[in-house]
Amino acid sequence: MRKQTTILNIQSMYAKGDKITVLTAYDYPFARIMDQAGIDMILVGDSVGSVVAGYDNTLPVTMDEMVYHTKAVMRGSEGALVIADMPFMSYQVDQRDACINAGRLIKEGGAHAVKLEGGANVADTVRAIVNMDVPVVGHIGLTPQSIHRMGGYRVQGRKEQQAKQLLKDAEALVDAGVFALVLEGIPADLAQQITETISVPTIGIGAGVHCSGQVLVIHDILGLCEKYSPKFVKVYADLAPLIRQAVESYVSEVRDGTFPGDEHSF
Repeated sequence: MRKQTTILNIQSMYAKGDKITVLTAYDYPFARIMDQAGIDMILVGDSVGSVVAGYDNTLPVTMDEMVYHTKAVMRGSEGALVIADMPFMSYQVDQRDACINAGRLIKEGGAHAVKLEGGANVADTVRAIVNMDVPVVGHIGLTPQSIHRMGGYRVQGRKEQQAKQLLKDAEALVDAGVFALVLEGIPADLAQQITETISVPTIGIGAGVHCSGQVLVIHDILGLCEKYSPKFVKVYADLAPLIRQAVESYVSEVRDGTFPGDEHSF
């Protein structure tokens, strides 16, 4: 049985300079496989809206959906630290609602921590959630819940003023109590500067090699998201053609009477 990874373990890895591994999962089978492979942290991302539900973006995902998927992941995870995303409109309007929704992901979903997007503008909300003893991961840079303001999925921090603001955002979130910070879609040199400036681990996604760890979407690294392929994604196994071939073989064998054979019958 795998020993449970805790925030203290993550902090210890960070202090020793060990890289932290993170992948998304949304269900029991994938969570079980990742956990067996030794992943440090599993993120139940609101990216489930895009890669599983087929939405164009993450905005339609609800709290009830996040609780459902978090519960499924927790059933499959034995030792990984599980972080659940707070979806759009679960924390932006009211601090009290934000605390209640964060609590739901812990109490109902079973997660060990929550993640929310934003910088200095959400620092007070982060502080309120942390004060409930709910661990929080921050997320700055390309924040998918802000795609309408950003004009799409665009790299952030290329301009000097943007870069300065992202550094301020990182510092504000650390001051508010986050134990880790996701840096998405920012230049590698800026990610390095932030990583060297703040006192908590940075988890990069499209932010270069200098972050304290990396996170990717499981469906991306398995070649299962054929609608898009971000530059920062490495496909470790192109499973879509294999799955398609398996389904085609099944369809063919059912139609020609090859399946089920005697060995598949009672």
